[in-house]
Amino acid sequence: MTRRFTLYSGPLSMFGAKAQIAALEKGLAFDLVMVPFDFERLYTPRHREVLRVNPKQQVPVLVEGDLALFDSTQIFEYLEDLQPQPALWPADLRNRARARLLELKSDEVYFPHVVRLMGLQSELDGPAARSAITAAQQYCMDMDALLQGRDWLAGSYSYADIAFYMGALFGERQGAPLTCDMPRLLAWRERMSARPAVRQVAGAMGRWLASAGRPVPAFLRPLTTPP
Repeated sequence: MTRRFTLYSGPLSMFGAKAQIAALEKGLAFDLVMVPFDFERLYTPRHREVLRVNPKQQVPVLVEGDLALFDSTQIFEYLEDLQPQPALWPADLRNRARARLLELKSDEVYFPHVVRLMGLQSELDGPAARSAITAAQQYCMDMDALLQGRDWLAGSYSYADIAFYMGALFGERQGAPLTCDMPRLLAWRERMSARPAVRQVAGAMGRWLASAGRPVPAFLRPLTTPP
């Protein structure tokens, strides 16, 4: 019997999008529940299943029978065990360790700069915003250098690529875009955007932004129409 789980995400959840892309890449059967969100009330009232499973009251949440998980990285690990092929961690031990570190850094080193910018949208020319933009773009420059001679961040396509793609999408939205002096990273983003699972999830996010009257990053606009 095919195992089926429920994934709770949100229309503008970077972490939920990561988990959804991974599940699609694996070809897994799942039900997607998009928790209501708007820019005024955010996630209020919180979905009861999210409240039940996650003490932090955040998506993503995965429920499969009596198993309930939260945190996109924990969900990644479960999906990899549940469906080992196609593998989304590199087979090589050292590259797998590098991929895990890069996935962590996307969330814990790069993304905090983007979070800072979320509260500074009315003063992007101010010193605090400029500092965050510089730090975010320096991280992107490091990723551009890492892509020298390779297509993917850790050798083979992995969760590290999924994590940074979504983080950089939010960086683009908040005022820290990729620039022309990151040619390898720009080409990597095109490869990522061409993947059906990425296109499906990122495209839906772009359509939601457009429906809410919010700007859609230029690179995301082609993904919002059927291929």
